[in-house]
Amino acid sequence: MLQQLLALIVIAFFLARLFWQKQKQQLAAGELVFWFIFWIGAGLAVVFLKSIDRLVAQLGFSGSGIQILIYVAIAILFYLLFRLRLRLAKLEQDLTKIVRSIALNNNANKKDDV
Repeated sequence: MLQQLLALIVIAFFLARLFWQKQKQQLAAGELVFWFIFWIGAGLAVVFLKSIDRLVAQLGFSGSGIQILIYVAIAILFYLLFRLRLRLAKLEQDLTKIVRSIALNNNANKKDDV
């Protein structure tokens, strides 16, 4: 019970930080919705952990509900990390194109000045 209460306090803190960052315009509306749903889902998982344990047992898994939630969370984190890496690679490609274009334009302007 104490662990659930502590987890809910931590989740409430993250929700408060989420809305504070939105007020400071550091977070887009889509990001706010995604993270709000994520933290509400985490809170519901904490509240209904016993029900999740029963569901996991009925599905035939040998682990407890919290273990299954941790496995799912790790899988989601790896997926998000993969998407982040793809986005970073695209940004690097775009940056290279922009720098190349600026360099070629500067080089053309220097030739015109001579």
